[in-house]
Amino acid sequence: MDVVTYLAGVPEARRPALVRLRELCLAELTGFEETIAYGMPVYVRPGETEGEIAWANQKQYISFYLMRTDVRDAFTDRLATHDMGKACLRFRRPDTMDFTLVRDLLRATAKAGPGRVC
Repeated sequence: MDVVTYLAGVPEARRPALVRLRELCLAELTGFEETIAYGMPVYVRPGETEGEIAWANQKQYISFYLMRTDVRDAFTDRLATHDMGKACLRFRRPDTMDFTLVRDLLRATAKAGPGRVC
């Protein structure tokens, strides 16, 4: 499966938000490889084996996985108002996705260079 196939299989109501999320990932994570792992789109830095960013359509929400602890720590204040697990930012409604925050997290990830993922 590839990401285009993945997107074709998501509910129509969520597809525009997920397409926009993918577009942001492709624009901001220059040089990263887009692949499918664990049944979801994942972005891997060249020469690395672990993905740093991933996203998925879940039953109750859209998940945005930020696997860099250093980037999460740098955004503690901005993430505090969101539904956030250890590495998963959850958006229960596509129309409430904070794409500005997502873009800033992607930029910080790309700028950080190779690092430890959780």
